[in-house]
Amino acid sequence: MSDLITVILAAGKGTRMKSKLPKVLHKVAGKSMVQHVLDAAKDAGATRNIVVTGFGSDMVRASINAECVEQKEQLGTGHAVMQAESLLKGEDATVMVLCGDTPLLTGELLKSFYESHKRVGCVATVLTAIVPDPTGYGRVIRKPDETFMKIVEDKDADENERHVKEVNSGIYCFNAKALFSALKEVKNDNAQGEYYLPDVLEILGNKGEKISAFSTRQYELTLGINSRAQLAEAEKILRKRKNEELMESGVTLMDPASTFIDADVKIGKDTVIYPFTWIEGNTVIGEDCELGPNIRLQNVKIGNGVTGQFTYAHDAVIDDNVILGQFVHIRPDSHLSENVKIGNFVEVKNSNIGKDTKLPHLSYIGDSDIGDDVNMGCGTITVNYDGKEKFRTKVGNHAFVGCNSNLIAPVEVADNAYIGAGSTITDAVPENALALGRARQVNIHNWKDKRK
Repeated sequence: MSDLITVILAAGKGTRMKSKLPKVLHKVAGKSMVQHVLDAAKDAGATRNIVVTGFGSDMVRASINAECVEQKEQLGTGHAVMQAESLLKGEDATVMVLCGDTPLLTGELLKSFYESHKRVGCVATVLTAIVPDPTGYGRVIRKPDETFMKIVEDKDADENERHVKEVNSGIYCFNAKALFSALKEVKNDNAQGEYYLPDVLEILGNKGEKISAFSTRQYELTLGINSRAQLAEAEKILRKRKNEELMESGVTLMDPASTFIDADVKIGKDTVIYPFTWIEGNTVIGEDCELGPNIRLQNVKIGNGVTGQFTYAHDAVIDDNVILGQFVHIRPDSHLSENVKIGNFVEVKNSNIGKDTKLPHLSYIGDSDIGDDVNMGCGTITVNYDGKEKFRTKVGNHAFVGCNSNLIAPVEVADNAYIGAGSTITDAVPENALALGRARQVNIHNWKDKRK
């Protein structure tokens, strides 16, 4: 069983983001940066995750499911890790220190890093990356036998050290007891007056403890996000990663560059996604669907064989073989059953639509329970709001509602009932009855428009 515990540093404000939101809560591919890090830690086998909060602490705590501890003053990375000591008393586990602004991390990389740390059997391991341009990074200097020697900050590096392209990622594995013992010796006698976590490596090394470095050439996985421009770059990388994952699993993306799919979305094989489609949140899509172009789906559960284009659906359930016409809005708490057909310019809100039912076009169906095999004629409106409260409309199985009808809720139309076109229905319609709710036509002969 894994003895891995993570401490995730998420206290910084992120001044370069120029935002009221804590930096780690900015979203990439549909979820916050810190949530990406938590998910990677879970995939790596972490048994506990402790998040060190600071700026916007309440917001960060409310957005994640993890143990939290607050760093009331931001006095450096070493000081941040110190805040977790009270939660780890007596632990003899491996503590992996992560940064909450590194959303590109993968569980695979962190697991390999952790396993290397355990295999080598040292008290500390630093995750390093080989970067094309190391400017600004702390350089990792190795001994002639390629073992770890030290980290030199960019401003302190000499000419030879500046040419080193292996840099410190800011991610570490420590033996818990050795970590907190060494942290007590870290000084803040520097220009910023802060306690730096990398100083722990020097302290442990001076005591003769074994320290190693684990290097990755996938340097982009370790990139921290400090600006909106870097956030956009991370977005591009994560979406490309997601699109490739889906295509490898049997999903067709006609133009991946114009298809935007969040990290947690699931799509079944042989589904085809057309360009300019946004699939977001916890959306789950079945097999053999054809979706797009220009669809936006948020937190929608979609069955098999569904087709749709120019549609916006959110927080809804759409069963097998549903057809969604153009310019359709499926609003929260709606459930479209199997074989439902939705025409153009239809809005469905907080409604249950039965199997084989047709909502042809130009209709608003709100707060309604529509049965199986119902035809709702074009232009039908369920009038659900009296200015103060919302009321429900119920239409039974096999009913036929004529075009341009208004159903004034609360009202019930029974099974096999008929409503004549152009009717306004205010009372219940019995089974097998025909309801007409319109004035008799009157023609006034020889009438002229007095305005002419």
